[in-house]
Amino acid sequence: MTTKASINTDREKISDLLERGTEDIFIKDHLFEALISGRQLRIKFGIDPTGPKIHLGRATVLRKLKAFQDLGHHIVLIIGDFTATIGDASDKLEKRPMLTREEVKENFKDYENQIGKILDLSKVEYAYNSDWLEKIGFRELSELAECFSVQQMLARRNFSERYEKGDEISVREFNYPLMQGYDSVVVKADVEIGGFDQLFNLKAGRVIQKHYGMPEQDIMTCTMLEGTDGRKMST
Repeated sequence: MTTKASINTDREKISDLLERGTEDIFIKDHLFEALISGRQLRIKFGIDPTGPKIHLGRATVLRKLKAFQDLGHHIVLIIGDFTATIGDASDKLEKRPMLTREEVKENFKDYENQIGKILDLSKVEYAYNSDWLEKIGFRELSELAECFSVQQMLARRNFSERYEKGDEISVREFNYPLMQGYDSVVVKADVEIGGFDQLFNLKAGRVIQKHYGMPEQDIMTCTMLEGTDGRKMST
């Protein structure tokens, strides 16, 4: 449930929130108006437990969540215990292996402690997307898939490069943005945050919320850190 809180509508602090460390905001004017309205917003962020340690690249996003939290907004943290078994293809130039449920469970057992170093856990709503994604049948999945085209999927840089090289692309990978978008429907997200490599998945949330007749979430992508190899650290 959304917690009661005093919402800070200071325009200077809101401007700092929207500008510091952000790559892009969609739709910025709409989000600004929502932030100064005094309404508590539901801010969604999802983490797939693909390893036991939360990647350093996620620190930028977690700090942005803390900034929302400091203004009084409600953080909804989705542990992708189902989507982690599928694998997010964003910014990946090869097919990701499917993880077992046992591997995923082992990976996220210390996540709360790590997240608590940045966020106030007493004001965080946790959700596990296996609770709803395991219940989706072929009919509903087909209706969600109808919201997108193969051309849209292949236009993504990671898929287009693999397609041009003749590397394998699994239909499973096309399902991932549908599932992340469906998460936004379930938790009634007002805003979703992620790294810039997640932009397609974040926008998928808007498409799927519209499919269900819901208001479309605003999107904030954060500047991503570069690793020692010069590549962006994925969130």
